[in-house]
Order: sequence, then structure tokens, then C-alpha cells
Amino acid sequence: MSPYQVIVGPLITEKAERDRMEQGTLCFRVHVKATKTDVKHAVRAIFNVEVDSVRTAKYMGKMRRRGRFQGRKPDWKKAYVKLKPGQRPVEYTQV
Repeated sequence: MSPYQVIVGPLITEKAERDRMEQGTLCFRVHVKATKTDVKHAVRAIFNVEVDSVRTAKYMGKMRRRGRFQGRKPDWKKAYVKLKPGQRPVEYTQV
């Protein structure tokens, strides 16, 4: 996968923004089959920064109903990327 296929987009929440400002940890929504190594290489290629560690969490999709129709939201994966000390902070916006 290319780096732009691995990283789906940034997660912009209050917790993610607090971690980014205080600890230098970025939060991304990533491809479900992406590994920690894939995420590390993708962040290094896209943002041109050095990565210290990567933590991932996989979320199962929930059941949803619309009237009499029942469906399921897709599974998704989140990655927390900690930058090495001394790296410039990364600025991104939600698309």
C-alpha cells in the first residue's frame, strides 16, 4: 500500500488535540489491514518527521437500524503515533 492508502485521515477530537499539544502524539484513522510498521513508514514519508512509537486500536462496527432495515457500520482502526523529542509539531486539518 502507498502511504496515502495507509493513512485514511486525522482524528480531530478533544483528546487527540490535547495529546498532540502536550505529548507530541498524533492520532490517525488508518487502513484496517495496516500494521504498525506500515503506519510508521507512512507518517515518515508524508510528514517528513521521525517516529518514536506507534500504538494501534481496532474498533468493531456497530449495528444500526433505519426503520425496518438493519445494517452494520464498517470496522475501523486508529493509530497513535508518538514523535521523537525535538521534532517539529505537525499541523493538519480535517478534510
